[in-house]
Amino acid sequence: MDEISLFEERSQEFYRDYLPHVSIDCVVFGFHSNTLKVLLIRMKGLQHWGLPGGYVGKDEHLNDAAIRILKTRTGAEKVFLEQFKTFGNAGRSETDLSYLPESIWFRQRFISVGYYALVDYEQIIPVVDDISTDCEWKSVHELPGMMMDHRQIYEAALETMRFQLNYKPIGYNLLPEEFTMPDLQKLYETILGKPLSRGNFQRKMLGYDIFIKHDKERKGGAHRSPILYSFDQAKYQAALKTGLKEAW
Repeated sequence: MDEISLFEERSQEFYRDYLPHVSIDCVVFGFHSNTLKVLLIRMKGLQHWGLPGGYVGKDEHLNDAAIRILKTRTGAEKVFLEQFKTFGNAGRSETDLSYLPESIWFRQRFISVGYYALVDYEQIIPVVDDISTDCEWKSVHELPGMMMDHRQIYEAALETMRFQLNYKPIGYNLLPEEFTMPDLQKLYETILGKPLSRGNFQRKMLGYDIFIKHDKERKGGAHRSPILYSFDQAKYQAALKTGLKEAW
């Protein structure tokens, strides 16, 4: 089946099942080899890459739709998911989708609700569906050309996450269950794009009292290994609700 016929077939289903003019775009961040990654897809017929997204069922809550879309693309069950901004400029899809007939679902003017998600890179298996050719992790330092206004959505998500580091703990969904303070510091430095003082970082983080300290160290190496920690789930969730005190 050629691309136009495929999109026409999907359009009939989407007009029947989903709300018109409302879409969701997810900026999915992962952390691997000390590098921040973002999950991107490429639709059939397009050269540029885009963010994983989808639509809201006619009887579906908005957040439930975002969770469903994310699970479909990644298989992830436990994620940090945050709605951060809406995007709705006129003609936002015309640059890449103007080749499609105007009756096609994707040619509507969509108001897109942006979510960013933090996931465990090691637990994610990117899924390619029947209207896309690729679904891959890309380093935030080597992003390819992006479709529509998806680069703007990505940049807004990264800016929001950096700002929220000032008052929300981040790390549970991006790090292994057990990690060291240097692991956590590297994550923060990667997100913020700047170095942090080791002593100040550890003092501040431990002062938040959201960790469980384990009576063991990471094995390997000739020198004394750093102590392992994990997040105290109850305290972590409370900190997400009430916030932290100091800015970076």
